[in-house]
Amino acid sequence: VQLQAYGGGLVQPGGSLRLSCVASGDTLDDYNMAWFRQAPGKKREGVSSILRDDGSTNYAPSVKGRFTISRDNAENVAYLQMNFLTPDDMGVYYCAAALRFMKAPLNSSAEYDYWGQGTLVTVSS
Repeated sequence: VQLQAYGGGLVQPGGSLRLSCVASGDTLDDYNMAWFRQAPGKKREGVSSILRDDGSTNYAPSVKGRFTISRDNAENVAYLQMNFLTPDDMGVYYCAAALRFMKAPLNSSAEYDYWGQGTLVTVSS
């Protein structure tokens, strides 16, 4: 599967963005999906994940209550709705996919085999 992330940009603190991850080459419903981000000088961190089987979701504590991950298997797209953005949310956001079975949604990059190119999110006034 090939993944392409879209939707990054410049937003003011408190604003919202919706990221999209478009899949091609395979059907998205075979994959567990996740979003990661990497700020300058920092390690890549898991933001959120969603299971293929039951749609269970997992969020990093720093984004819980503000971000929502979802998927539209019919359209072969996964989304990350980001609300109440702060400068701490800035970074390059990556979507990732995994074919392997997961009992629970995981935010560890080692679990994912397929990665899209990143999309940059900048939060600044």
